[in-house]
Amino acid sequence: MAAPDTDWSSRYGAWCEEAENLASEASGDPLVLLSVLRQLEQLHRSLQEGPFRASLPNDRQKLYALLQSIEASGGWPYIPRPPLKNLMERLEGAPG
Repeated sequence: MAAPDTDWSSRYGAWCEEAENLASEASGDPLVLLSVLRQLEQLHRSLQEGPFRASLPNDRQKLYALLQSIEASGGWPYIPRPPLKNLMERLEGAPG
């Protein structure tokens, strides 16, 4: 990621804050929040398959350094989906 004081970092921080605000506004509306999650997942795939893949180093040493950095900073970013079974179990336990 870019240095903390750069314009990119500032814009990225504002973008993240806006996403959190939108999600907060949708709190309590699972259909809207599901739509947000689907869009985030699509964005994740698009970035991963497009700009990220295109920016991977061709040099082994640089690729190895990138992999070390990924591992040191928490691993590969992943957006997990809750299994449908978990949602059904919540329904079974819900009053009403």
